[in-house]
Amino acid sequence: MLFLLSCSGAPPLVSLSRKLSVQLVALNRGTTHSRLCSTMSISLQSHVFSGNPLRTRITKPSDPFSPNAAFETLKTLFSSDTRELSSSNFRVLPFRKGRPLASSSGSMDESPPVWHLRWMNLADCKVFLANSDVHLSENSLVYLGSKSDEEDDVVYWAVDVSAAGTMGNELGRRRVCFVELRTLMVATDWADSKAMGELAIAGHARALLEWHNISRFCGSCGERTMPTEAGRRKQCSNESCKMRIYPRVDPVVIMLVIDREHDRALLSRQSRFVPRMWSCLAGFIEPGESLEEAVRRETLEETGIEIGEVIYHSSQPWPVGPNSMPCQLMVGFFAYAKSLDINVDKEELEDAQWHSREDVKRALTYAEYQKAQRTAAAKVDQMCKGVEKGQNSYSDFNVESGELAPMFIPGPFAIAHHLISSWVNQDTDTRNGDEANSRQPTSSFSNL
Repeated sequence: MLFLLSCSGAPPLVSLSRKLSVQLVALNRGTTHSRLCSTMSISLQSHVFSGNPLRTRITKPSDPFSPNAAFETLKTLFSSDTRELSSSNFRVLPFRKGRPLASSSGSMDESPPVWHLRWMNLADCKVFLANSDVHLSENSLVYLGSKSDEEDDVVYWAVDVSAAGTMGNELGRRRVCFVELRTLMVATDWADSKAMGELAIAGHARALLEWHNISRFCGSCGERTMPTEAGRRKQCSNESCKMRIYPRVDPVVIMLVIDREHDRALLSRQSRFVPRMWSCLAGFIEPGESLEEAVRRETLEETGIEIGEVIYHSSQPWPVGPNSMPCQLMVGFFAYAKSLDINVDKEELEDAQWHSREDVKRALTYAEYQKAQRTAAAKVDQMCKGVEKGQNSYSDFNVESGELAPMFIPGPFAIAHHLISSWVNQDTDTRNGDEANSRQPTSSFSNL
């Protein structure tokens, strides 16, 4: 259960159903009440990149599958023969330049191919890397977690193989490929809980590995850092310093600005967006400010609009940003406008406009999202077969094919989509203030 963050003193309650229905109930404002009752249009158990199945198991230090215990076992295995490496219950996922190793399986019917993370046992991974002149050791692996897999407990690790030479022949022989995480994101069927779980695992692994790449030296004394706690932490190698370094998370507020009086939402465009795409405002949180303050400041700076009430919606990890920011945390809000005149900061935005509910509803082009997902899945399949040589970002799989709507918003993999669709599908009766006829939430629990 989640609680709202609101600018008033009274803490309203957010209930989110298993189909991501959001009920914001009874915001008491003296003699007035406001209620937002909305249903997300895509049925998800959690936001994309959250719901990691390897993070649901909490281990104690004495647990043989805890990070430190698993690392000690890993060191023992590397000093043993290859047979023990093959028989161990450890699995490794290689990454190359932020791209996880993936395979793809075609379907017997008209459904699109399905991608999978290409896990390897320790012996297989060692051979795979040795053929590319890379030496695998326990210190090059990063602990991801563990879970029960059919008859046994399995521990999962990630390794960065970016330093390896040409791997084309080895990849072709195995019919696997290193694929951009954004491409896998678009290629994922959001109704497939297993695929969503694999995407969350890959996102977590990429965030840790990229953090390792940008924290190779101590920020205090400049000496090299060393991995500790099975790669989940780092520590300065300087004995007189020994600073402990933790994985980096960059919080970002993302907000749908709403004009209550005219039933409109503010959407913006950046110059880097693909044609016709509009989305929510967003910005990084500055030191010393609250989330609500960041929402108000960013909106005012970028559009000149003043914000009053700020209401929390949900959050999403976002490990597909630039390598310098291994994992952003998108914190989503509804923000209610106190002023309506737009003054766009052209250094930040290309444009910002008010859009009616009906216009935004038409921009939710679900058929095109599905088309993009099928196209991306087919592309991954071709890449794994060696047919498609190039690496394409997710912008190649936007909704530019078929009938073009005047505008579209990001797909269901982005929190912006769910902020916008929540508002679009807000219950009509509650928008008109008829609380007596409003629907009540079917569940007060959520996986978000």
